[in-house]
Amino acid sequence: MGNGIAQICAAAGLNVVMVDVSAEAVQRGIGAVTGSLDRLIKKEKLSVGEKDAILRRIKGTTAYADLAGTDLVIEAATENEALKLRILKEIDSIAPPAAIIATNTSSISITRLAAATRRPERFIGTHFFNPVPLMELVELIRGLQTSDETLAEIEAFAKVIGKTSIVAKNSPGFAVNRILCPMINEAIFALQEGLASAEDIDQGMKLGCNQPIGPLALADLIGLDTMLFVMETFYAGFNDPKYRPAPLLKEMVDAGYLGRKSGRGFFSYR
Repeated sequence: MGNGIAQICAAAGLNVVMVDVSAEAVQRGIGAVTGSLDRLIKKEKLSVGEKDAILRRIKGTTAYADLAGTDLVIEAATENEALKLRILKEIDSIAPPAAIIATNTSSISITRLAAATRRPERFIGTHFFNPVPLMELVELIRGLQTSDETLAEIEAFAKVIGKTSIVAKNSPGFAVNRILCPMINEAIFALQEGLASAEDIDQGMKLGCNQPIGPLALADLIGLDTMLFVMETFYAGFNDPKYRPAPLLKEMVDAGYLGRKSGRGFFSYR
């Protein structure tokens, strides 16, 4: 997600600092952006000169100190609250006092993450969708402390990078995942109960509900471990059994069948 966010910001003419945990990870990130831009060139949506200009605007680094001159920092680590809190505290200690700090979380409380910083009024959720360069939406989530000014600035930023934004309250799953993830979880229940095959469930939802991708294939794309984390967050946050994760989802994760990233989920990608 971070690679995609860096790409669209640089493509909009913004100078970007992309921080990762190692030099190898930074190079993988730059490589991912380069590959994405090359695909746009093949589709004749981008010129070689434009690609080079975009890459020149992205500085890859492992040093948080390079964030010292930024106006906006978007944290895009995996859905691990302890990890995010550690990163956000580091960002908060380095970014200028007036800078906005945003998080690309899909389910963790914005209010709780904001409280870990010294600028909760300048903290907001910016939930991008995968793949970032292609998906039009960014979901903006206000914490209890987020100021009106911060929201207005991030809405303006979304327009600059060519995204359409919606605003959601700080609640488990926010708006989109609150609806999407229980639907995917129900598809897993249907598969678990033998209601239909994985192929037929996905085909039914694509052809019957005009979805571009079936719910089980989408779960594989998201990552079954991420899906399980989100459903467990819902279950704990709402204390409502309708959000309980499907047992089959738990078993798949226990088996290491995490979807596309492991080569096997509800479908095989080997």
